[in-house]
Amino acid sequence: MHKLWAVIRREFVSRVRTRMFVIGTVLGPLLILFFMVFPLLLERGQQKVSRVVVVDASTGGLGVRVTEALRGATFAGGADSTPRYQVTRLAAPPEYQPVLDSLVALTDARDAGQESLDGVVVVTDNVMTSDTIRYLGSNAGSPSDMRALERTLRQVVINERLVRAGVDPLLLMSTVRPVHLATAKVTKGQLTGSSGEASFLLAYIMAFVLYIALLLYGMQVMSSVVEEKTSRINEVLVSSLKPFELLLGKVLGVGSAGLVQLGIWVGAGLLLTQNRVAIAARLGVPAPDVANLPIPTISIDLVVVFLLFFFVGFFLYAAAYAAVGAMCSTLQETQQSAMPVTLIVAAAFIAAFSLLQDPNGTLARMLSLVPLTAPIIIPVRYSQSPIGMPELLLSFTLTVLGMLAVAWVAGRIYRIGILAHGKRPGMKELMRWVRAG
Repeated sequence: MHKLWAVIRREFVSRVRTRMFVIGTVLGPLLILFFMVFPLLLERGQQKVSRVVVVDASTGGLGVRVTEALRGATFAGGADSTPRYQVTRLAAPPEYQPVLDSLVALTDARDAGQESLDGVVVVTDNVMTSDTIRYLGSNAGSPSDMRALERTLRQVVINERLVRAGVDPLLLMSTVRPVHLATAKVTKGQLTGSSGEASFLLAYIMAFVLYIALLLYGMQVMSSVVEEKTSRINEVLVSSLKPFELLLGKVLGVGSAGLVQLGIWVGAGLLLTQNRVAIAARLGVPAPDVANLPIPTISIDLVVVFLLFFFVGFFLYAAAYAAVGAMCSTLQETQQSAMPVTLIVAAAFIAAFSLLQDPNGTLARMLSLVPLTAPIIIPVRYSQSPIGMPELLLSFTLTVLGMLAVAWVAGRIYRIGILAHGKRPGMKELMRWVRAG
């Protein structure tokens, strides 16, 4: 037991003390904070008031109404929000091209000083039939700016057409205004407090983190085995402890390092999401903007399920990767040999998203009982709809049994493979290793 603990401690400490581990552990919470607040800060930073001139070559007051609509447009859509445009209306004759040319010369002209413009809107009566309003501006390549401008102008043109057709625009718009779907997640007859979008986001993040962590730390175990095999260090190690103890210590050591890192990330995510309004307030972001974000709510029981299945799943796949490393003599050989294991992890990751529409369906329940897919499927399902304790215990038990079976096979391959060099063994020889182990 003392020798096993020495291997675990060596593998754990050798990774925790590395600069990359520290950087990765610190970057995790920072990335969570970044993706939570940065979009809002970026949006506020881009709230630049555009100086626009409306060239009015229309009749019937259409240009006046376009000007009023642009002056009333704001970034957040409310009366207290920052205006989008500083608008000047310029009445123009039917032959407005000379006027337009003079205004274009002032657009994005830094040497023009206060007379510099951001864009020019050309309003003519042709819009009633051609459905087109010309805009010439320095921000014409910005999709978000153009969508906002188009929405404002479209509403003015629609109202104008209704008025000219003798239809009351207010009455018609109140009838055909769009309906927005406000989603709320319900689990076992109770509201969870999360929207449907936030629930999907949580499932996506959990599946992605599990997928990356299983691959990353599993390949670390495989690389460590190959490096020790190449340097012949394992020949010295197996003289003082059993090969299975060496395998167990290596997997537990690397797994513990991964569990510590994931625990820090999950704990940081839990604290940041629960205190997101206070954090945003310190960064100058209004509380309503943050409250409206689809930020998922993370419960303690979900964290426990996530970490338990990660550790068991990691042990299962790490043992498989260790067996692959024992089979190979170089890192180049492991890239091809590890492909089946990597494809299984990828298949579980893809399957997790196909089950989001029916997380408690027959296929979801079946995959939850398969040890190779349960480490990813169960946490994703639990984030959508908490699973009953009997099913959860059954899935966990089967995953543990699967982990022990994979570890037993991997241990027998590892016992012979770490001392074997030369040509990579075929399937028949691997079966012989398992039987002889």
